[in-house]
Amino acid sequence: MKCALCDEKKCYQGKNCTTIKEKVVGTYKAEDENLKIMATAANLEARHYMELTRLEELMAFCKDMGYKTLGIAFCIGLESEARVLHEILERDFEVYSVCCKICGIDKEDFGLEKIKDDRYEAMCNPIGQAMALNEKDTDLNIICGLCLGHDILFSKHSEAPVTTFIVKDRVLAHNPAGAIYSKYYRRKFGMEK
Repeated sequence: MKCALCDEKKCYQGKNCTTIKEKVVGTYKAEDENLKIMATAANLEARHYMELTRLEELMAFCKDMGYKTLGIAFCIGLESEARVLHEILERDFEVYSVCCKICGIDKEDFGLEKIKDDRYEAMCNPIGQAMALNEKDTDLNIICGLCLGHDILFSKHSEAPVTTFIVKDRVLAHNPAGAIYSKYYRRKFGMEK
């Protein structure tokens, strides 16, 4: 599939370009949670299209899903954003938040490259974050600025479904889409003359 390069997008009007449609439909129907998440997301889009921020959508989604307990896995570099997110969400939900440096494991224990060789550096610990939130039996876990790769490990080890609230991009103020919107960055990638 190379849908991003397709100029027609006839799937929007119902065309099926795949051989997996029956399997996909079966997967939605096989698990009640799959269909419930899909229906809740569709309802949210239909009822609030272009009206709610991502934070408001997150809260409405969680309420509509009947979620009671939320987890936040955050990067220590976004601790102030995580605090605000935690405080807002805890008005309506039980919230647990876990810093990326949980357990304080030394990077040297795994031979990991350090930012500065002459100091102690605790490694980021996305598996530990997932395990800590798994112990709290969260209904949904929210990524708040985890590093690329760490977000992958966190999602892989989380027992609850995972959504992303903030994507880390240290250069573009956590707005990775800026690299595609900026003519300068498009030129850097050879997309502009």
